[in-house]
Formats: sequence, C-alpha cells, structure tokens
Amino acid sequence: MTRVGVCLSGCGVNDGSEIHESVITLLALDRAGAEVVFMAPDIDQMHVVDHRTGEPIPGEVRNVLVESARIARGEIRDVAEVQASDLDALIFPGGFGAALNLCTFGVDGPTCTVHPAVAQLTRAVHQAGKPIGAMCIAPALMAKIFEGVTAVNLTIGTDAATAEAIGALGARHTSCPVTEFVVDRENKLVTTPAYMLAQRISEAAEGIEKMVKTVLEMA
Repeated sequence: MTRVGVCLSGCGVNDGSEIHESVITLLALDRAGAEVVFMAPDIDQMHVVDHRTGEPIPGEVRNVLVESARIARGEIRDVAEVQASDLDALIFPGGFGAALNLCTFGVDGPTCTVHPAVAQLTRAVHQAGKPIGAMCIAPALMAKIFEGVTAVNLTIGTDAATAEAIGALGARHTSCPVTEFVVDRENKLVTTPAYMLAQRISEAAEGIEKMVKTVLEMA
C-alpha cells in the first residue's frame, strides 16, 4: 500500500489548512487505496481568525498540531518525528496556514522562513526521489524550500503578484486553470491552483483529484 504523508497547517482556510482541499485530497487518496500519514508541526498558530468575520481574535492561541488533529480525526504525528523512509509521497493542502504556520510567506513574501522540520522532511522526500504534491498557496512553500537547491516548476494559478514573488525565489511559475495541474517531472513535484482560483468545490476537486492521481502514479 502506498503511504502518503499529508502535512496540515491547522484547521480552517484563514489560519490553517483549507478544509475542503484537505478532505478532497483524503477522499482521492482513500479511493486509490493509499494509506495516509497525517502530520503537522507542534507549534502555535501565527494567529487565530474568526472565520465569520475574517478578523484575528486578540489574545487567542491555538496549536497547529492540535487543530490539525480535527481534520485527521486524531491520528496525527508531529512532523518533526516523520522520516522520508516512512513515506512514498508527500502532499500539502493549502489554506493560509501553509503560508503562515508552515512558513511565513503570507507576511514576508520571498524573504520568508520555513518551519525547520517541514523543510527538512520535504527536502529528504525529494532527495529520496519520491513525489510531492502541493495546492493553492502551498506551492509558494515549495519554492522557498527549494530555493538555491533546484529550480522547481509549479503553479498557484494565475495571480501575477504571487507568481512574481515565487519567481524571486528561483522557481518557474506556470499559469494554470483551476481544473488542471502542473507537473515538474524532473523534481517529481505536482501542483494545482485549487482555491487560489476555485469558485466552487467541484472546480477545486477536479484539479486536486488529477494532482493526487499523478502523485500516486509517480510514487
């Protein structure tokens, strides 16, 4: 059975993992007979957002690993304890948590930093020749992790400003519609826009399902 790591960044589009993207990914993996290894960093979120208003809640603190366990239904590991040898592939759902908790791209752009364990595992999976998938804003995380290592080809959709910031990291950005995906076969990286462009869950699902299928084919 193919073991696929799914790295979460909390629970909720505005301060964690995008729930629709995460669930679509999990459903596609399950239908393909893959085993999911959930993981997240054991850190506090950058902030906690009231999803009714979109505004941060002053003084509230939540843990990324604890919040991610909501999506994982409790079966989740600290990303720092996961090894590349535990996995056959690795996938990153989007949501602002990918750009705020897994790295700081959402506030710092190209000068962002990446959570050390997330960067270490991702590079180890890549060095082992195993495929990686990323969706929505998570490809920006990939661009930072591989900055100075390899010029990855990826997509976040069609947003020019984000594409420019990704280019500043040395990655090659390819514009892509929501229902499609971009494959960097040399680096075994598969990306899709998902809710960077999606207006409906079905649009996000089409691209994510294609991405998951391609990742599994490369595993």
